[in-house]
Amino acid sequence: MKDYSTWMHPYKPAKAYNKRVAYFSMEFGIDQRFNIYSGGLGFLAGSHMRSAFEQKQNMIGIGMLWKYGYYDQARNEDETLRTEFLEKRFEFLEDTGIEVEVQLHDNPHVKVRAYVLKPEVFGTVPMYFLTTDVEGNDHLSRTVTNHLYDANEVTRVSQSIILGIGGAKVVEALGGADTYHLNEGHALPAFYYLRDKGIKKNQMVFTTHTPEKAGNEERDARHLNRCGFFGRYLSEEELSKEMVNNGMINYTISALRMAKKANGVSKLHAKVANDMWKDYEGVSKIIPITNAQNQNFWQDKSIKKAWTDKKVRSYKSRKTKLKKQLFETVFEQTGKTFDPKVLTIVWARRFAGYKRADLLLGDLERFKKLISNEKYPVQIIWAGKPYPYDFYAIDVFNHLVRQSKEAPNLAVLTGYEMDLSKKLKDGSDVWLNTPRITREASGTSGMTAAMNGSVNVSINDGWIPEFQKHGKNCFVLPELDHNLPVWEQDNIDRDNLYDILENEVIPTYYNDPKKWQSIVFKGMDDVIPKFTSHRMADDYYQKLF
Repeated sequence: MKDYSTWMHPYKPAKAYNKRVAYFSMEFGIDQRFNIYSGGLGFLAGSHMRSAFEQKQNMIGIGMLWKYGYYDQARNEDETLRTEFLEKRFEFLEDTGIEVEVQLHDNPHVKVRAYVLKPEVFGTVPMYFLTTDVEGNDHLSRTVTNHLYDANEVTRVSQSIILGIGGAKVVEALGGADTYHLNEGHALPAFYYLRDKGIKKNQMVFTTHTPEKAGNEERDARHLNRCGFFGRYLSEEELSKEMVNNGMINYTISALRMAKKANGVSKLHAKVANDMWKDYEGVSKIIPITNAQNQNFWQDKSIKKAWTDKKVRSYKSRKTKLKKQLFETVFEQTGKTFDPKVLTIVWARRFAGYKRADLLLGDLERFKKLISNEKYPVQIIWAGKPYPYDFYAIDVFNHLVRQSKEAPNLAVLTGYEMDLSKKLKDGSDVWLNTPRITREASGTSGMTAAMNGSVNVSINDGWIPEFQKHGKNCFVLPELDHNLPVWEQDNIDRDNLYDILENEVIPTYYNDPKKWQSIVFKGMDDVIPKFTSHRMADDYYQKLF
């Protein structure tokens, strides 16, 4: 077997980043050709791996090799959403020959094989991807790594065991780490396994990404024990020490108890997270390390040069070209011809109820006025992937499809992955962000939109409070009381959004192009370098590791 103890870095690690860190994440968004991610968590992790490489950090990534990825977004005959699960082939991965065994339920010998993504392929630190689709495993075991976020709860538990315990054993085979970093709680079994192996608390750190209940998994402790979740069978006494909330294991609480330190993903989120978990004994302090994205990957090179040189004509010429490229995709998918001179608003991110993709449609009369105003024309594009079994989110997606069918200036696009995400950020004038306040821990799509001259129009949540200067680098809705009934919040936010669009955003774009250009360049000034993953990757070493 090859010697992988050097972690395959093509460089000597920089002195500031010499500590060996193993970074565990259920998904990574690195490149369109490696589509094993669902959304923001993956995009964030991928940018981190790129910046870690660019800064010569002594880090590796540990992930999962999803045979069918997340899902492929297609359309039914009536243009509504169809989910497809197609087998993926990633010939750029190399079999390391490293194979470890984990226990899943009553099977103590499930094989886990590690494939490596070398730095030269996509410009990341070395990354190791795990699969149970290995000869010698029984059929059921081979399917565990089929689908990211499998809908079957037992399979989901098994996936956490593979990533956590399987991943920790692979790191052992690679010579071990000084610090083990869990990016979200999915790999929690790693901490239990490592603790039994003598790894100290000061070697374990944790990032929590969301205040949403679904993102803070909680499962029956005895069932997890039977599944092999803890790396060995815990006695009733041992198990009781891990339980919270009447016999449950909460992944976030357990990780917070075992980690020396943890972080939230924005200043606001750290406050929300500390408040969420403060009543549980033994949880670690949650500090803020605001999420960010990789500038070298996401920012268009010509846009960057025009901004650096402050050449307005060069910027406008490039922006027009990028809009035309985006509109080619609009035409291919919908048959509609969009105009690059028209203000183009994009809402694009994971489809979840609290993100309110359909907020504008809550007042149909006002909506129709907005999209039929000949003096101030607009074009609106929606894109994003609902969870394939979130039927409420799928219904919202389909509702937007039906509403957009008859309007020449509305489009709903499918295939929201890294390539389309980049096109939308490059080609939009306005990046619309409408989550219910306190529900968006960070949100990073607006950062990469701003890098490419798309002006954020946003709720003041997540990273936005750290960035926003209303009317100077973006437009921000007035804050409301998040304790109000949901329907009341939606009504107030919708009315405020219309007021800002009708009275500030759209008139500025058409009547005061000089001011608009100032907002565009100021957005870039304020997002770079503060919200680039170079800053973030450095913060993790200095503040967490």
